[in-house]
Amino acid sequence: MYRFLLTPRWLTLHVVVLLVIPAFVLLGQWQFGRFEERSANSERVTANIEAPPVPLERLAAPGRPVRQDDRFRKVTVAGTYDPAHALVVRRRPQEGRNGFYVLTPLVTGNGTAVIVNRGWVPAGPTADAPPEVPPPPAGQVTVTGRLRPSETEESSGIRERSGLPPGQVLLIDADAIGKGLPYTLVGGYVELTEQRPEPAAAPVPVPVPDVGAGGGLNLAYGIQWWLFIGIAIGGWIMLIRREVAERKAETAEAREPETAAN
Repeated sequence: MYRFLLTPRWLTLHVVVLLVIPAFVLLGQWQFGRFEERSANSERVTANIEAPPVPLERLAAPGRPVRQDDRFRKVTVAGTYDPAHALVVRRRPQEGRNGFYVLTPLVTGNGTAVIVNRGWVPAGPTADAPPEVPPPPAGQVTVTGRLRPSETEESSGIRERSGLPPGQVLLIDADAIGKGLPYTLVGGYVELTEQRPEPAAAPVPVPVPDVGAGGGLNLAYGIQWWLFIGIAIGGWIMLIRREVAERKAETAEAREPETAAN
């Protein structure tokens, strides 16, 4: 009755099922791994955002890249803004509008400084027109903000290019920006959330990062792939049972004329 399982058509089906099952297992494991990774990242970023601010020098130093584990950690730093070397970052939309981030070095003394992302301003009438940027406060200021690693093409998905208008960049890369400055930059930047004294006018603050659902979709996809394993096995068994039932029905029909003749 079950010899049909060794026919070429059924052997092909067996091979397909045997290949599909481990593939679904691996896909599910990969999604569960992504879930754990993103959940850990979400928890770490949330903890950093909610942690009390610490002095910048505890987490960053000139020539030393900011650690990924310290992303969005609140820091405080005092110094004097250097508007002569301010820059704006192109292609930074916010709330559905195209615009620029405003970067101004904050000189902290001893020949060192840190880039401060003071916030967002809307784009001008043309892509190459300089935006209107409120000036930074003069004199000594104390900045509180979220510590960020320097951007790269890989981390940001933004491709660097030359030929930009003066004073404009595409990436917040402390190493690249620091090459033209008379002081050494910290290997990252600070995303301003508060400063004292407060200026009369300032760029729009950068929103708090959205940490997402912590990989919830990856968990759902992982469960989905493993459910497909049950569907594949169940479908395979169902097809076998249907074939057996059809063959039994055909055998019974073939025997009916013999029974009637006897």
